[in-house]
Amino acid sequence: MTDAIEAQDLKKIFSGKREVRALDGVSFTVEEGTVFGLLGPNGAGKTTAVRVLTTIIRPDSGTARVLGHDVTKEEALVRSKIGLAGQYAAVDENLTGRENIDMVGRLNHLPRKSVALRAVELLEQFGLSDAADRPLKTYSGGMRRRLDLAAALVARPTVLFLDEPTTGLDPQSRNDLWEVIEGLVEGGTTVLLTTQYLEEADRLASQLAVVDHGRVIAEGTPAKLKRDLGTTVLEVGLHSHDDAAQATSVLASIGSHAPNSNGTVVEVTVDDGPAAAMEALRSLDQQGIVPSAFTLREPSLDDVFLALTGRRAETDEQNDGQPDHSQHGDDTLADPQSVPIPAEINHAGGRS
Repeated sequence: MTDAIEAQDLKKIFSGKREVRALDGVSFTVEEGTVFGLLGPNGAGKTTAVRVLTTIIRPDSGTARVLGHDVTKEEALVRSKIGLAGQYAAVDENLTGRENIDMVGRLNHLPRKSVALRAVELLEQFGLSDAADRPLKTYSGGMRRRLDLAAALVARPTVLFLDEPTTGLDPQSRNDLWEVIEGLVEGGTTVLLTTQYLEEADRLASQLAVVDHGRVIAEGTPAKLKRDLGTTVLEVGLHSHDDAAQATSVLASIGSHAPNSNGTVVEVTVDDGPAAAMEALRSLDQQGIVPSAFTLREPSLDDVFLALTGRRAETDEQNDGQPDHSQHGDDTLADPQSVPIPAEINHAGGRS
């Protein structure tokens, strides 16, 4: 298969009250017609990577290509082939859904007739036909996010960047968007997705890269990352925090990774579940520790995330340490090498 996106040794430093190394040598490739997931805790560098790949900001060093085109030397050509839906919807709440689609089409210099037909198609695809002529101020959060994604597709982009696309949505709205994304990929669209919903990455992404402190620290399929962690997770519930602290020490020799304690629950990844469970019970009994719960389960991406980063997945990323202008509508970063978000990207896919 051909690579739709190539990032090689990308580096980006932001200066301010403190220096932030948002990207510190990030490299990955994305095959055409697939979903590639970027996972990482708050400030890991995911949003910065998307901004570089969509020509919003320039890297300090390294190279990036989208569909074979250099993002710093062929910006206009890259923009013509991509769509972007950012963390914040860029649709205008004073316009109707149909008018928003029309506005995006005009910004992309598309013929009016084709934009009108495309609006009907997209509004129907995203379940917004009945609300097409209502002002966005009457839309729910889920409806706005669906319209934002629809706007990113007006120009039929070959590559779609989705930066935390389902943050803040209810489970049903999130599931609806997942189905739309799956349909796009079936039609040949390449999707790069940043997310902290691990269920989302597990369902949609065929390849994942885990990013932390501006570096890729693990890469592979969801199944491979879980398999590399271990075959089974032993989850032990305790009656008190003191018991949990003592159990963490006792279980340290059981698995291939250090135990993780979360309140009164201790988790440890093991390779031979039944044998490890017997050993754990004997060791806890010798110390007079009586568990309140004892479970063996398959590892999840949440376990992978925690093992690799030392943190659980969180929501509401604050843009990798960059100044947060989202509340003021300011899309220009306070950085000497930053560039304003091109209108055709900002309104086609959302404020990133």
